[in-house]
Amino acid sequence: MKIIMATGNANKVKEIRQMLEGSDIEVLSLKDVQIDAEIDENGTTFEENAAIKAETICKLTGQMVMADDSGLEIDALGGEPGIHSSRFMGEDTSYDIKNAALLEKLKEVPEEKRTARFVCAVAIARPDEPTKIFRGTFEGRIAHEIKGENGFGYDPIFFVPEKGCTSAELSPEEKNSMSHRGKALKLAVEEIRAHI
Repeated sequence: MKIIMATGNANKVKEIRQMLEGSDIEVLSLKDVQIDAEIDENGTTFEENAAIKAETICKLTGQMVMADDSGLEIDALGGEPGIHSSRFMGEDTSYDIKNAALLEKLKEVPEEKRTARFVCAVAIARPDEPTKIFRGTFEGRIAHEIKGENGFGYDPIFFVPEKGCTSAELSPEEKNSMSHRGKALKLAVEEIRAHI
């Protein structure tokens, strides 16, 4: 069973392949299928953006396509960076700079108000069928410093209280078992299997 993952983010493709290891689902990236599409993610929610990506690539290929849109919501910042997580401070700005900027914005915020979550919406688009969308969240807090070498993006500032460390200090297996993407993907895979 092959499914195209509508993302140019190699880290996401790698993480999803790890999560689906041992299953009968082969994940192809846009690079694998030689598609270089500019997709205008103009939705107002993670769900809308995931659907836009999946449906655009589904129309181009006529294949089943999975897409996710995910980001970090920080309560003390009114839910920002939210759906603009990858574009926060500019898409070409490194996450070291983005993470440092967020810590700076929160430097006066006390521990109990540093609550945050990662959100992931996974959309599955198939030709001539309604798009299905699945949502997962990963609750935590914003740390006081950047820590950890695993993961990517905002993982080094996302503190997981029950583990006593940041998401970037978890092993890939631990992170995948509790993450927003892991939860949404589990539901999406059940949907794919039901369709087969």
